[in-house]
Amino acid sequence: MSLLTGKFWALFTRARLQPDDAGARLDPRLPVCYVLEAASDTDLAVLRNVCTANRLPRPTRRLPGFGRDAPGAAFALERRVGFWNTRVDRRTPAELRRLLQAARADAGLEVQLVPAAVYWSRAPRKERSFIRLLVSDDWVIASRLRRLFTVLINGRRAVVQLGEPLSLRALDQLAPDVNVAARRAMRQMRGVLARQRTAHIGPDLSHRRTIVAEVLRTRAVRAAMAQLVRDRKMSRHQALQQARACVEEIAADYSHPFVMFMSRVLTWLWNRLYDGVQVGHIETLARLATDHEIVYVPCHRSTTDDLLLPYAVFQHGFATPHVAAGINLNLPVVGRLLRKGGGFFIRRTFRGNALYTAVISKYLSAIMARGHSIEYFIEGGRSRTGRLLNPATGMLSMTVMSYLRQPRRPVAFVPVYFGYERVFEARTYIGELSGRPKEKESVWGLLRGIVKFLREKHGRVQVNFGEPILLDTRLDARNPDWRRESYAGEERPRWIVPLVNELADDILRHINAAAVVTPVNLLALALLVTPRQAALERSLVRHIDTLLSLLRTIPYHERVSVTDKTARETVDYGVRLDMVTREQHRSGDYVRMSADSAVLATYYRNNVLHLVALPSLLACCFIGISGMRTDDVQRLALRIYPYVANELYLHWREDELAGVVRQMLAALVSLQLLQYDPATDVWSRPVPNSAAATELSLLAQNTLPTIERYYVAIAVLIRAGSNQITQKVMEERCQLIAQQMMLLYRFNSPEFFDRVLFSNFIDLLRARGVIRVDGQGLLEFDDVLRRVAADAELVLSEQIRHSILQVAHA
Repeated sequence: MSLLTGKFWALFTRARLQPDDAGARLDPRLPVCYVLEAASDTDLAVLRNVCTANRLPRPTRRLPGFGRDAPGAAFALERRVGFWNTRVDRRTPAELRRLLQAARADAGLEVQLVPAAVYWSRAPRKERSFIRLLVSDDWVIASRLRRLFTVLINGRRAVVQLGEPLSLRALDQLAPDVNVAARRAMRQMRGVLARQRTAHIGPDLSHRRTIVAEVLRTRAVRAAMAQLVRDRKMSRHQALQQARACVEEIAADYSHPFVMFMSRVLTWLWNRLYDGVQVGHIETLARLATDHEIVYVPCHRSTTDDLLLPYAVFQHGFATPHVAAGINLNLPVVGRLLRKGGGFFIRRTFRGNALYTAVISKYLSAIMARGHSIEYFIEGGRSRTGRLLNPATGMLSMTVMSYLRQPRRPVAFVPVYFGYERVFEARTYIGELSGRPKEKESVWGLLRGIVKFLREKHGRVQVNFGEPILLDTRLDARNPDWRRESYAGEERPRWIVPLVNELADDILRHINAAAVVTPVNLLALALLVTPRQAALERSLVRHIDTLLSLLRTIPYHERVSVTDKTARETVDYGVRLDMVTREQHRSGDYVRMSADSAVLATYYRNNVLHLVALPSLLACCFIGISGMRTDDVQRLALRIYPYVANELYLHWREDELAGVVRQMLAALVSLQLLQYDPATDVWSRPVPNSAAATELSLLAQNTLPTIERYYVAIAVLIRAGSNQITQKVMEERCQLIAQQMMLLYRFNSPEFFDRVLFSNFIDLLRARGVIRVDGQGLLEFDDVLRRVAADAELVLSEQIRHSILQVAHA
């Protein structure tokens, strides 16, 4: 640093020294070496000018007592390297190593290491001038261009801060080896300079930058990097760059000002799209927010879920969660904005990638340890049928392990239900179920969908918070000694897998227990069970009244929200949304769904099908039989309920079923849909051709397709014979037969032949021991399966059974 350079920068800068007594703290008998955070000619020139003005040792001279090759009286802990100065070199400075070596060679040598920092303007959070704010100091090493503007605009407000001098010899005593001592000395001096910067400009508010560094320092990530070096013969620097790329790909870049701005934008957008956004049971968060780490686990209906839940939470005064999103949403511009709102991105699958697994696990641990609430979708992806998908347990398992390793605050899982009256992806979902390939996400596709969505009517949307699940309670039940065990390693205890699976299923049950019944759901339930999806308006109103009475007489759960509209208001609402049309006729007005609307309505029916599943199942018992004793009803219900409960995530346990069935039967009697003779203990259906008999039949139609699907699977297996067919072939045959049945006997309902539903049913048959897999992978069964088939035949009418068998034998 020449005298001319110092005088040049003196033209643009006016710096003052802090603290005022910095010179008095120095020992005039010992040489002084200044330690800067980062190499900067500008900072060094300003430091020189201030030292000269205050008669302190100058940083541009050579240290006395070291001879002709004496090191300079200043060095930086970090340097910018590369052609464009884009990389940071944090290796030990040569000057520090020489000082330590000299101290070891000369027992009488001592040097004062003085932490020195140059700050331009005040803390950004205290700066009121917008221009000065843009170029004020923060925690990022500035580019040369930005530093030029900083000097020109804030140069006359610079501050040079000198810390307490550190003893070189004391630092040398930290370790016997020079290199180890150098690294530990650098760590101590970085800590001093970081504390100085915090005191002057405030804490590092950059969540992204600090968390990236924190994750890369963890033992698990370093071990994965070392394994990568060994397996792929790459350098340690290459492994570090790969790990850093993983964290950068994942990490959020939360900005509170951006969240404030987006809350206003989303308020306008939701009011433009919907007739309102309602939030139910928000008091749940008030009970948990102060002393729990909240993990939001919503169902996944639409891409708007990613914005809707954080918006609802923020609007009610709670911290915005960090949201896990699929990497497919990391689109140009869109991905950056989502990161600003707290979104972090994860790959769909990372099995076999040890480095990525370690990085995502430690990132999740880091944000939980900082107290950030988290949101991820327990189903993994969006449901195409309207039913809840099987849970994806990867994130849930990492959450549990993160808490076990670093249990700071108790974790509470908060299930969330989204109740949409129109999902703008519904047509796309139906197309995908019908065999059309899934469209890849793109900015253009997103904009095109939004523009189209803005032109339509969408009704209301409701966010319902379910009953929270406390992780500590589940851990205590599974392993009472979990607090005394160590989880420092990467191995997971064997009891974690069943705990996570049980927890995932319970979260889905709690989501369904917070369901929202909208007029759209009611119309879907009522019209999809009618021939050709049309009905006299007075008949439709009567059936919707029956559904409302049933939902209110025996509520599925206290957190379920049911529309306050009457049956007739529900029909009028559907007409306004263009979901149904009203046609005049001299016998009375008809209400009809078009073929396209009926297919879309299956999605909204499936959202709430679980609420009427049990009464509908009981109604099925009386389709082919006029009367049944209580024991027979209970036996049939117990035989079929586990499979329906597994598919729809019903919340009643099997040991509770007998009491619930009695309550449901009594409710059906109070609604005059069943009759009961206490003398014979027989329940019977109303007289044929009566309005009550029609209502009972319509109610049964809601779960009848589910039982038909079960019967298809059983018929295929029995026809093939024991030890004659693999599960994969059986699933293919079942799907083909269901498609044929739909074409011959039912309207277009793609979810009826969804292969996943057949796969889940077969898996449950295996889990319950009804069927088994032999050594060759073939399915085997005995009389237990035939008894299940016989009970199914009691529920299904003869006509339906013959139709299924006719298609199966074709």
